[in-house]
Amino acid sequence: MPHLLPDPGPQRTIAASNFVYTVGSGLYLTAGVLYFTQAVHLPAAQVGLGLGIAGALALAVGIAVGHLADRRGARGVYAATLVVQALATAGFLLAESFWPFVVAVCAATAAKGAGLAARSPIIRYHGGDRPQEFRAHLRAVTNIGISLGAVLAGWAVQVGTHSAYQLLVIGNAVAFAASAAIVFRLRPVKPEPAVRGPRWIALRDRPYLALTALDGIMAIQFKVLTVAVPLWLIAATAAPHWLIAGTMLLNTVVVIACQMRASRSIDTPAAGGLAYRRSGFAFLLACVLISLSADIPAWAAATLLLAGVTVHTIGELWHSAAGFEISFALAPQRATGQYLGVFGLGAGLAEAVGPALLISLCITWGRPGWYVVGALFALTGLAAPLAVRWAERQRPGAQPQPESAEERVAA
Repeated sequence: MPHLLPDPGPQRTIAASNFVYTVGSGLYLTAGVLYFTQAVHLPAAQVGLGLGIAGALALAVGIAVGHLADRRGARGVYAATLVVQALATAGFLLAESFWPFVVAVCAATAAKGAGLAARSPIIRYHGGDRPQEFRAHLRAVTNIGISLGAVLAGWAVQVGTHSAYQLLVIGNAVAFAASAAIVFRLRPVKPEPAVRGPRWIALRDRPYLALTALDGIMAIQFKVLTVAVPLWLIAATAAPHWLIAGTMLLNTVVVIACQMRASRSIDTPAAGGLAYRRSGFAFLLACVLISLSADIPAWAAATLLLAGVTVHTIGELWHSAAGFEISFALAPQRATGQYLGVFGLGAGLAEAVGPALLISLCITWGRPGWYVVGALFALTGLAAPLAVRWAERQRPGAQPQPESAEERVAA
Protein backbone atom coordinates (compact mmCIF):
# COMPACT_ATOMS: atom_id res chain seq x y z
CA MET A 1 0.00 0.00 0.00
CA PRO A 2 1.69 3.20 -1.19
CA HIS A 3 0.58 5.35 1.75
CA LEU A 4 2.55 3.08 4.11
CA LEU A 5 5.87 4.00 2.47
CA PRO A 6 7.37 7.10 4.14
CA ASP A 7 9.31 9.70 2.21
CA PRO A 8 13.03 8.97 1.76
CA GLY A 9 14.92 9.74 4.93
CA PRO A 10 15.10 8.57 8.54
CA GLN A 11 11.44 7.55 8.75
CA ARG A 12 11.76 5.25 5.72
CA THR A 13 14.90 3.72 7.26
CA ILE A 14 13.10 3.08 10.55
CA ALA A 15 10.12 1.61 8.70
CA ALA A 16 12.42 -0.68 6.68
CA SER A 17 14.18 -1.88 9.82
CA ASN A 18 10.82 -2.45 11.49
CA PHE A 19 9.49 -4.39 8.49
CA VAL A 20 12.48 -6.73 8.37
CA TYR A 21 12.31 -7.21 12.14
CA THR A 22 8.60 -8.05 12.11
CA VAL A 23 9.01 -10.60 9.33
CA GLY A 24 11.29 -12.41 11.79
CA SER A 25 8.77 -11.87 14.58
CA GLY A 26 6.05 -13.37 12.40
CA LEU A 27 8.17 -16.48 11.93
CA TYR A 28 8.57 -16.88 15.70
CA LEU A 29 5.03 -15.94 16.73
CA THR A 30 3.57 -18.49 14.33
CA ALA A 31 5.86 -21.45 14.92
CA GLY A 32 8.29 -20.65 17.76
CA VAL A 33 6.51 -22.80 20.32
CA LEU A 34 6.12 -25.59 17.77
CA TYR A 35 9.89 -25.55 17.17
CA PHE A 36 10.57 -26.35 20.82
CA THR A 37 7.80 -28.93 21.15
CA GLN A 38 8.01 -30.62 17.72
CA ALA A 39 11.68 -30.26 16.73
CA VAL A 40 13.45 -30.09 20.11
CA HIS A 41 10.80 -32.35 21.74
CA LEU A 42 10.53 -30.43 24.99
CA PRO A 43 7.31 -31.08 26.95
CA ALA A 44 4.71 -28.36 26.44
CA ALA A 45 4.59 -27.71 30.19
CA GLN A 46 8.34 -26.99 30.26
CA VAL A 47 8.02 -24.67 27.27
CA GLY A 48 5.22 -22.77 29.00
CA LEU A 49 7.27 -22.47 32.19
CA GLY A 50 10.32 -21.22 30.32
CA LEU A 51 8.29 -18.62 28.43
CA GLY A 52 6.76 -17.45 31.72
CA ILE A 53 10.20 -17.01 33.29
CA ALA A 54 11.36 -15.09 30.23
CA GLY A 55 8.32 -12.83 30.32
CA ALA A 56 8.90 -11.95 33.97
CA LEU A 57 12.54 -11.09 33.27
CA ALA A 58 11.60 -8.89 30.32
CA LEU A 59 9.38 -6.75 32.55
CA ALA A 60 12.36 -5.65 34.63
CA VAL A 61 14.78 -5.06 31.76
CA GLY A 62 12.77 -2.57 29.69
CA ILE A 63 12.91 0.32 32.15
CA ALA A 64 16.65 0.03 32.76
CA VAL A 65 17.53 -0.21 29.05
CA GLY A 66 15.14 2.62 28.20
CA HIS A 67 16.97 4.80 30.73
CA LEU A 68 20.29 3.72 29.21
CA ALA A 69 19.04 4.74 25.74
CA ASP A 70 18.16 8.20 27.09
CA ARG A 71 21.60 8.70 28.57
CA ARG A 72 23.94 6.90 26.13
CA GLY A 73 22.25 7.31 22.77
CA ALA A 74 19.25 5.36 21.54
CA ARG A 75 20.57 4.21 18.16
CA GLY A 76 23.49 2.20 19.55
CA VAL A 77 21.47 0.76 22.45
CA TYR A 78 18.59 -0.26 20.19
CA ALA A 79 20.93 -1.87 17.65
CA ALA A 80 22.60 -3.77 20.49
CA THR A 81 19.25 -5.22 21.59
CA LEU A 82 18.63 -6.42 18.04
CA VAL A 83 22.05 -8.07 17.90
CA VAL A 84 21.38 -9.81 21.23
CA GLN A 85 18.04 -11.01 19.88
CA ALA A 86 19.73 -12.38 16.77
CA LEU A 87 22.38 -14.24 18.80
CA ALA A 88 19.88 -15.55 21.34
CA THR A 89 17.56 -16.75 18.60
CA ALA A 90 20.45 -18.51 16.88
CA GLY A 91 21.10 -20.10 20.26
CA PHE A 92 17.76 -21.90 19.95
CA LEU A 93 19.57 -24.31 17.63
CA LEU A 94 21.75 -25.40 20.57
CA ALA A 95 18.92 -25.59 23.12
CA GLU A 96 18.34 -29.32 23.31
CA SER A 97 17.25 -29.49 26.96
CA PHE A 98 15.25 -27.38 29.41
CA TRP A 99 17.88 -25.09 30.94
CA PRO A 100 19.65 -24.13 27.70
CA PHE A 101 16.18 -23.38 26.33
CA VAL A 102 15.42 -21.14 29.33
CA VAL A 103 18.69 -19.24 28.95
CA ALA A 104 18.18 -18.67 25.22
CA VAL A 105 14.53 -17.66 25.43
CA CYS A 106 15.18 -15.38 28.42
CA ALA A 107 17.93 -13.57 26.51
CA ALA A 108 15.74 -13.22 23.41
CA THR A 109 12.63 -12.08 25.29
CA ALA A 110 14.50 -9.64 27.51
CA ALA A 111 16.24 -8.14 24.46
CA LYS A 112 12.86 -7.76 22.75
CA GLY A 113 11.37 -5.88 25.71
CA ALA A 114 14.50 -3.75 26.01
CA GLY A 115 14.42 -2.96 22.31
CA LEU A 116 10.87 -1.61 22.45
CA ALA A 117 11.93 0.85 25.16
CA ALA A 118 15.22 1.78 23.45
CA ARG A 119 13.47 2.43 20.14
CA SER A 120 11.14 5.03 21.66
CA PRO A 121 13.65 7.93 21.71
CA ILE A 122 14.45 7.14 18.06
CA ILE A 123 10.77 7.41 17.14
CA ARG A 124 10.44 10.69 19.05
CA TYR A 125 13.64 12.11 17.51
CA HIS A 126 12.87 11.17 13.90
CA GLY A 127 9.06 11.14 14.10
CA GLY A 128 8.57 14.81 13.27
CA ASP A 129 6.02 16.98 15.01
CA ARG A 130 3.75 14.01 15.68
CA PRO A 131 5.80 10.93 16.66
CA GLN A 132 2.54 9.35 17.80
CA GLU A 133 1.28 9.27 14.22
CA PHE A 134 4.57 7.80 13.03
CA ARG A 135 4.23 5.12 15.72
CA ALA A 136 0.80 4.30 14.28
CA HIS A 137 2.42 4.10 10.84
CA LEU A 138 4.92 1.58 12.19
CA ARG A 139 2.12 -0.53 13.63
CA ALA A 140 0.57 -0.86 10.18
CA VAL A 141 3.97 -1.88 8.80
CA THR A 142 4.32 -4.33 11.68
CA ASN A 143 1.14 -6.14 10.69
CA ILE A 144 2.36 -6.52 7.11
CA GLY A 145 5.70 -7.94 8.28
CA ILE A 146 4.15 -10.35 10.75
CA SER A 147 1.68 -11.57 8.11
CA LEU A 148 4.50 -12.30 5.68
CA GLY A 149 6.49 -14.05 8.40
CA ALA A 150 3.44 -16.12 9.30
CA VAL A 151 3.10 -17.28 5.69
CA LEU A 152 6.76 -18.34 5.61
CA ALA A 153 6.39 -20.10 8.96
CA GLY A 154 3.37 -21.94 7.61
CA TRP A 155 5.68 -23.65 5.13
CA ALA A 156 7.91 -24.93 7.93
CA VAL A 157 4.93 -26.18 9.91
CA GLN A 158 3.46 -27.89 6.86
CA VAL A 159 6.75 -29.64 6.01
CA GLY A 160 7.23 -30.49 9.69
CA THR A 161 10.81 -31.76 9.45
CA HIS A 162 13.60 -30.90 11.87
CA SER A 163 15.51 -29.16 9.07
CA ALA A 164 12.51 -27.04 8.14
CA TYR A 165 12.13 -25.85 11.73
CA GLN A 166 15.85 -25.09 11.90
CA LEU A 167 15.57 -22.99 8.73
CA LEU A 168 12.77 -21.08 10.44
CA VAL A 169 15.03 -20.29 13.40
CA ILE A 170 17.90 -19.26 11.13
CA GLY A 171 15.61 -16.97 9.15
CA ASN A 172 14.40 -15.40 12.39
CA ALA A 173 17.97 -14.68 13.55
CA VAL A 174 18.99 -13.31 10.14
CA ALA A 175 15.99 -10.94 10.12
CA PHE A 176 16.96 -9.50 13.52
CA ALA A 177 20.59 -9.05 12.44
CA ALA A 178 19.53 -7.36 9.19
CA SER A 179 17.24 -5.04 11.14
CA ALA A 180 20.19 -4.01 13.31
CA ALA A 181 22.31 -3.30 10.23
CA ILE A 182 19.59 -1.04 8.81
CA VAL A 183 19.35 0.88 12.09
CA PHE A 184 23.00 1.95 11.74
CA ARG A 185 22.03 3.94 8.64
CA LEU A 186 20.27 6.41 10.96
CA ARG A 187 21.93 9.45 12.43
CA PRO A 188 22.81 8.93 16.09
CA VAL A 189 20.22 10.25 18.53
CA LYS A 190 21.86 12.80 20.79
CA PRO A 191 21.67 11.62 24.42
CA GLU A 192 19.55 13.73 26.73
CA PRO A 193 21.60 15.51 29.39
CA ALA A 194 21.27 14.27 32.93
CA VAL A 195 19.57 16.63 35.36
CA ARG A 196 19.73 16.83 39.11
CA GLY A 197 17.08 14.94 41.00
CA PRO A 198 15.77 11.36 41.23
CA ARG A 199 17.01 9.02 38.52
CA TRP A 200 13.90 6.85 38.13
CA ILE A 201 11.39 9.64 37.69
CA ALA A 202 8.93 7.48 35.73
CA LEU A 203 8.49 5.19 38.71
CA ARG A 204 7.57 8.23 40.84
CA ASP A 205 4.98 9.54 38.37
CA ARG A 206 1.82 8.13 39.92
CA PRO A 207 -0.63 9.31 37.24
CA TYR A 208 1.57 7.80 34.53
CA LEU A 209 1.74 4.55 36.50
CA ALA A 210 -2.05 4.56 36.80
CA LEU A 211 -2.38 4.97 33.04
CA THR A 212 0.16 2.18 32.56
CA ALA A 213 -2.02 -0.11 34.67
CA LEU A 214 -5.19 0.85 32.79
CA ASP A 215 -3.49 0.32 29.43
CA GLY A 216 -2.25 -3.06 30.67
CA ILE A 217 -5.78 -4.16 31.53
CA MET A 218 -7.00 -2.95 28.14
CA ALA A 219 -4.08 -4.74 26.42
CA ILE A 220 -5.61 -8.08 27.39
CA GLN A 221 -7.77 -7.44 24.31
CA PHE A 222 -4.85 -8.44 22.09
CA LYS A 223 -5.23 -12.01 23.39
CA VAL A 224 -8.95 -12.15 22.63
CA LEU A 225 -8.38 -12.83 18.93
CA THR A 226 -5.34 -15.08 19.35
CA VAL A 227 -6.47 -17.13 22.37
CA ALA A 228 -10.16 -16.77 23.25
CA VAL A 229 -11.77 -16.62 19.80
CA PRO A 230 -10.01 -19.71 18.32
CA LEU A 231 -10.78 -21.82 21.40
CA TRP A 232 -14.38 -20.55 21.56
CA LEU A 233 -14.95 -21.17 17.86
CA ILE A 234 -13.83 -24.78 18.14
CA ALA A 235 -15.41 -25.63 21.50
CA ALA A 236 -18.68 -23.72 21.50
CA THR A 237 -19.77 -22.91 17.94
CA ALA A 238 -20.68 -24.69 14.73
CA ALA A 239 -18.66 -22.25 12.62
CA PRO A 240 -16.11 -23.79 10.22
CA HIS A 241 -12.61 -24.05 11.68
CA TRP A 242 -11.02 -22.24 8.74
CA LEU A 243 -12.75 -19.12 10.07
CA ILE A 244 -9.98 -18.88 12.71
CA ALA A 245 -7.60 -17.84 9.95
CA GLY A 246 -10.32 -15.68 8.43
CA THR A 247 -10.80 -13.67 11.62
CA MET A 248 -7.06 -13.05 11.93
CA LEU A 249 -6.87 -11.99 8.28
CA LEU A 250 -9.80 -9.61 8.75
CA ASN A 251 -8.15 -8.05 11.80
CA THR A 252 -4.80 -7.66 10.05
CA VAL A 253 -6.24 -6.07 6.92
CA VAL A 254 -8.30 -3.54 8.90
CA VAL A 255 -5.31 -2.57 11.05
CA ILE A 256 -3.06 -2.12 8.02
CA ALA A 257 -5.65 -0.02 6.21
CA CYS A 258 -7.00 2.08 9.08
CA GLN A 259 -4.50 2.46 11.93
CA MET A 260 -2.93 5.66 10.60
CA ARG A 261 -6.32 7.19 9.86
CA ALA A 262 -7.64 6.29 13.31
CA SER A 263 -4.64 7.95 14.96
CA ARG A 264 -4.86 11.33 13.20
CA SER A 265 -7.78 12.65 15.26
CA ILE A 266 -6.32 11.47 18.56
CA ASP A 267 -3.81 14.27 18.95
CA THR A 268 -4.02 15.30 22.62
CA PRO A 269 -3.98 13.36 25.90
CA ALA A 270 -7.65 14.29 26.44
CA ALA A 271 -8.53 12.82 23.03
CA GLY A 272 -6.53 9.74 24.00
CA GLY A 273 -8.58 9.32 27.17
CA LEU A 274 -11.82 9.53 25.18
CA ALA A 275 -10.45 7.00 22.67
CA TYR A 276 -9.79 4.60 25.55
CA ARG A 277 -13.42 5.02 26.59
CA ARG A 278 -14.72 4.35 23.09
CA SER A 279 -12.50 1.29 22.76
CA GLY A 280 -13.76 -0.11 26.07
CA PHE A 281 -17.37 0.01 24.87
CA ALA A 282 -16.38 -1.43 21.49
CA PHE A 283 -14.72 -4.40 23.24
CA LEU A 284 -17.84 -4.87 25.38
CA LEU A 285 -20.05 -5.01 22.28
CA ALA A 286 -17.61 -7.37 20.56
CA CYS A 287 -17.61 -9.74 23.56
CA VAL A 288 -21.43 -9.82 23.51
CA LEU A 289 -21.54 -10.58 19.77
CA ILE A 290 -18.93 -13.34 20.06
CA SER A 291 -20.70 -14.91 23.05
CA LEU A 292 -23.97 -15.12 21.10
CA SER A 293 -22.35 -17.30 18.41
CA ALA A 294 -22.72 -20.46 20.51
CA ASP A 295 -25.45 -23.04 19.90
CA ILE A 296 -26.77 -21.53 16.66
CA PRO A 297 -26.47 -22.63 13.00
CA ALA A 298 -23.04 -22.42 11.40
CA TRP A 299 -23.89 -19.53 9.05
CA ALA A 300 -25.30 -17.45 11.90
CA ALA A 301 -22.33 -18.26 14.14
CA ALA A 302 -19.89 -17.25 11.40
CA THR A 303 -21.78 -14.00 10.81
CA LEU A 304 -21.74 -13.08 14.51
CA LEU A 305 -18.07 -13.99 14.87
CA LEU A 306 -17.06 -11.85 11.90
CA ALA A 307 -19.19 -8.97 13.19
CA GLY A 308 -17.68 -9.32 16.66
CA VAL A 309 -14.13 -9.39 15.29
CA THR A 310 -14.83 -6.30 13.15
CA VAL A 311 -16.12 -4.34 16.16
CA HIS A 312 -13.23 -5.62 18.26
CA THR A 313 -10.74 -4.46 15.64
CA ILE A 314 -12.27 -0.97 15.61
CA GLY A 315 -11.77 -0.90 19.38
CA GLU A 316 -8.21 -2.11 18.87
CA LEU A 317 -7.50 0.81 16.52
CA TRP A 318 -8.75 3.30 19.13
CA HIS A 319 -6.92 1.57 21.97
CA SER A 320 -3.61 1.49 20.11
CA ALA A 321 -3.91 5.12 19.00
CA ALA A 322 -4.75 6.18 22.55
CA GLY A 323 -1.73 4.33 23.90
CA PHE A 324 0.58 5.96 21.34
CA GLU A 325 -0.70 9.44 22.26
CA ILE A 326 -0.74 9.01 26.03
CA SER A 327 2.62 7.28 26.34
CA PHE A 328 4.50 9.88 24.27
CA ALA A 329 2.61 13.08 25.15
CA LEU A 330 2.88 12.57 28.92
CA ALA A 331 6.53 11.47 28.87
CA PRO A 332 9.18 14.20 29.23
CA GLN A 333 11.58 14.23 26.28
CA ARG A 334 14.63 13.83 28.50
CA ALA A 335 13.30 10.48 29.78
CA THR A 336 11.42 9.08 26.79
CA GLY A 337 13.08 5.66 26.96
CA GLN A 338 12.55 5.30 30.69
CA TYR A 339 8.89 6.36 30.51
CA LEU A 340 8.10 4.14 27.54
CA GLY A 341 9.85 1.28 29.32
CA VAL A 342 7.49 1.80 32.25
CA PHE A 343 4.48 2.03 29.93
CA GLY A 344 5.48 -1.30 28.42
CA LEU A 345 5.03 -2.97 31.80
CA GLY A 346 1.27 -2.91 31.30
CA ALA A 347 1.41 -4.78 28.01
CA GLY A 348 3.94 -7.20 29.52
CA LEU A 349 1.64 -8.05 32.39
CA ALA A 350 -1.25 -8.49 29.95
CA GLU A 351 0.94 -10.88 27.97
CA ALA A 352 1.60 -12.88 31.12
CA VAL A 353 -1.90 -13.06 32.66
CA GLY A 354 -4.17 -12.49 29.65
CA PRO A 355 -4.30 -16.02 28.20
CA ALA A 356 -5.05 -17.72 31.54
CA LEU A 357 -7.66 -15.10 32.44
CA LEU A 358 -9.47 -15.35 29.11
CA ILE A 359 -9.43 -19.15 29.11
CA SER A 360 -10.82 -19.37 32.65
CA LEU A 361 -13.58 -16.81 32.02
CA CYS A 362 -14.53 -17.12 28.35
CA ILE A 363 -13.85 -20.80 27.70
CA THR A 364 -14.23 -22.58 31.05
CA TRP A 365 -17.12 -20.43 32.36
CA GLY A 366 -18.62 -19.77 28.96
CA ARG A 367 -21.01 -17.02 27.88
CA PRO A 368 -21.19 -15.19 31.27
CA GLY A 369 -17.39 -14.98 31.23
CA TRP A 370 -17.50 -13.03 27.97
CA TYR A 371 -19.78 -10.51 29.64
CA VAL A 372 -17.39 -10.16 32.57
CA VAL A 373 -14.44 -9.59 30.23
CA GLY A 374 -16.40 -7.03 28.22
CA ALA A 375 -17.46 -5.19 31.39
CA LEU A 376 -13.82 -5.13 32.54
CA PHE A 377 -12.81 -3.42 29.29
CA ALA A 378 -15.69 -0.93 29.49
CA LEU A 379 -14.95 0.04 33.12
CA THR A 380 -11.27 0.46 32.30
CA GLY A 381 -12.17 2.74 29.41
CA LEU A 382 -14.39 4.83 31.68
CA ALA A 383 -11.54 5.29 34.16
CA ALA A 384 -9.00 6.40 31.53
CA PRO A 385 -10.20 10.02 30.99
CA LEU A 386 -10.09 10.60 34.76
CA ALA A 387 -6.53 9.32 34.93
CA VAL A 388 -5.54 11.49 31.95
CA ARG A 389 -6.90 14.63 33.62
CA TRP A 390 -5.00 13.70 36.79
CA ALA A 391 -1.79 13.28 34.77
CA GLU A 392 -2.23 16.60 33.00
CA ARG A 393 -2.75 18.42 36.31
CA GLN A 394 0.52 16.97 37.58
CA ARG A 395 2.61 18.06 34.58
CA PRO A 396 5.10 20.85 35.29
CA GLY A 397 3.61 24.26 34.49
CA ALA A 398 0.18 22.76 33.79
CA GLN A 399 -2.72 25.20 33.74
CA PRO A 400 -6.38 24.26 34.19
CA GLN A 401 -7.83 23.51 30.77
CA PRO A 402 -11.50 23.94 29.84
CA GLU A 403 -13.30 20.85 28.67
CA SER A 404 -13.50 20.38 24.95
CA ALA A 405 -16.87 20.22 23.22
CA GLU A 406 -16.44 16.48 22.74
CA GLU A 407 -15.72 15.98 26.45
CA ARG A 408 -18.79 18.03 27.45
CA VAL A 409 -21.03 16.02 25.14
CA ALA A 410 -19.50 12.71 26.28
CA ALA A 411 -19.94 13.68 29.93
